[in-house]
Amino acid sequence: MLRYLFNPKSIAVIGASREPEKLGHIALRNIVLSGFKGKVYPVNQAARRILNLKCYPSVRNIPGNIDMAMFSIPAQYVLAALKDAVSKRVKAGIIITAGFKETGPQGAAMEKEIQAVAKKHKISLIGPNCVGLISTSASMNATFSITPKIPRQGEITFFSQSGALAMGILDWTIKEQIGLSKLISLGNKIDVDEIKLLKHLENDSQTKVILGYLEGIEHGIEFMKIARRVSRKKPIIMVKGGTTKAGARAVSSHTGSLAGRDAAYQAAFRQSGIIRVNTLPELFDVAKAFIKTKLLKGPNIGIVTNSGGPAILATDVLEKSPVLELAPFGNKTIETLRRNLPPGVGIYNPVDLIADADKARYTFAINTVLKDPKVDGVLVIYTPATSELTPDELARTIIELAGKSAKPIFAVFMGGEFASAGFKVFSEAHFPYYQMPEQAIFAFEAAMRYHNIRQQPVRPVIKRFNAHANSIAGKIINTAIINGHSQLGAETALKICASYGIKVPQNLIARTANEAVRMAKQIGFPVVMKIVSPDIIHKSDVNGVRLNVSDAEDVKVVFDEIIITAQSRAPSAHIEGVSIQKMVAGGKEVIIGMARDRQFGPLLMFGLGGIYVETLKDVSFRVLPLSEPEALSMIKEIKGYPILSGVRGEARADIEAIKETILRLAELVTDFPQISELDINPFKVFENNHGGLALDARLSLKGTDWL
Repeated sequence: MLRYLFNPKSIAVIGASREPEKLGHIALRNIVLSGFKGKVYPVNQAARRILNLKCYPSVRNIPGNIDMAMFSIPAQYVLAALKDAVSKRVKAGIIITAGFKETGPQGAAMEKEIQAVAKKHKISLIGPNCVGLISTSASMNATFSITPKIPRQGEITFFSQSGALAMGILDWTIKEQIGLSKLISLGNKIDVDEIKLLKHLENDSQTKVILGYLEGIEHGIEFMKIARRVSRKKPIIMVKGGTTKAGARAVSSHTGSLAGRDAAYQAAFRQSGIIRVNTLPELFDVAKAFIKTKLLKGPNIGIVTNSGGPAILATDVLEKSPVLELAPFGNKTIETLRRNLPPGVGIYNPVDLIADADKARYTFAINTVLKDPKVDGVLVIYTPATSELTPDELARTIIELAGKSAKPIFAVFMGGEFASAGFKVFSEAHFPYYQMPEQAIFAFEAAMRYHNIRQQPVRPVIKRFNAHANSIAGKIINTAIINGHSQLGAETALKICASYGIKVPQNLIARTANEAVRMAKQIGFPVVMKIVSPDIIHKSDVNGVRLNVSDAEDVKVVFDEIIITAQSRAPSAHIEGVSIQKMVAGGKEVIIGMARDRQFGPLLMFGLGGIYVETLKDVSFRVLPLSEPEALSMIKEIKGYPILSGVRGEARADIEAIKETILRLAELVTDFPQISELDINPFKVFENNHGGLALDARLSLKGTDWL
């Protein structure tokens, strides 16, 4: 039914006003002046005509059925007006009125009543508390924007959770001559939200690129499912607002303190195939890369320029890019350039045509570079340097060459007033152009990421465990919940992990010094001794961990020291004893953890482990479900991965064991939503094919704050 929002044949403006400053007047004016070809019915009890249109005292008095109704009346009257609209078989509506859930419980209650009516009668609603929407194919500006104009028709759809921002974008796209298909202000999302919108846009022939500004998502898992499907058909590019808010209130684990809301969104976007950018200018810079141009199919970029400085800047950015490379020209390309270009021209990548380059020189160089099989895309840079070549002439040449090539070409025209003639040509042709090299490389990066998204096969999530493993963990967790325990110490947490096949060392709990000696002898020296208390989160904070305890006498001394120190530094903590473990030599320490996000569910973390994890913050995150390739990419993503893969002659760590442990933990926390946080820190991984051990763990059950 969303099609009636974007292409209605008739619109009733309920609350149309004769007063020019009122929103009901502005909305009506915009619909009329934007060139909407359908029927428009102002609804106003006190007026006969507004903007030379016949008014109706009620929507019930309008002859015939109505496709869409626009509500600009006080919040308390919207429900009754919607019920009246039902009698006219209205199929869609825009509620620009504010005063609903954003004002408190009473407003939220009114919103729910409206929602129930809309659902019952299958009415698609935008808003409330929104600016409205624009559909260029219908020549319809159904907003209360100060300008009745609409952008030029294009293939970009932009939606926003901020109405003011949407209006700013509207004005900017008109000024910059950027073509839009649709612009939507979602408001309170009473019915149409980002999920319904993506479902509609998936098969919308008028939308080639989807842009969005998001502040929050209520149904994260469903959003990811839809976005993952849509992103394989057309690019989805998002800006997320509110990234610096302190979203992580759960701090009982390393994962909880490091995750935050933004980490969940970052992981969700990545796994859904969404291209995330940080600013609104970047949003539209990237969008240009997908309109009226070929898709990038490889990472190698060739550069053609008439100025060395900008090309050097572009090269620097390319060299730092994680997904792009400066194309290595083949010998044939180099020799062709050498034979046909004048002396002094740079024939290696970048191709520097020098300041006196004319149209013929640019044309030959671009064509030659495009023909090189090692080149996947070409960046053409122009700076105003000679009157022999005008920017509009070169712009037309670039557009013509791009039309004949299967490879994308992006243009950078540096300059202001003089270069603007080229900007105009590019804009009219919807061709990707930029004013700075960094912008173009950023757009190429996005194009490469999108290529990688489309190439990734859909990997199944494989179930690894039977009901027996689930039953063991379930008994431990249910017993803890019955006994009112929300925090489980290392010993219990490791038992739960072990039930899912995560390898753990032998671990015994001593309640007296003599018990500690007996257990140490049983396990074998040297041993590790740790304080056992559900109330002590970080054992090192109370000096509660001792390594390499090598004989019985030391065990007695260390036992007493650990207990006394813990009691003095954490006097209210319940101390259960001291754990005795075999001292595990060698290996590297990593952390594998989970914190449950309110919107997206279990959020897995991986990074280098030990006491420095919160200081270094070298971690990666993923939202579940998790496939094997995603688990492996999670490991390779951290900056410290070379330490694990083997540097300076060191042996490679058992990456397969880390991956397997991540997948086992993922299944555990999926099977038991009662687990709100779980850290394995450290997980000690040994040399390749020698596995790893979970040496310490901490688990939190529901009752703590989620992210």
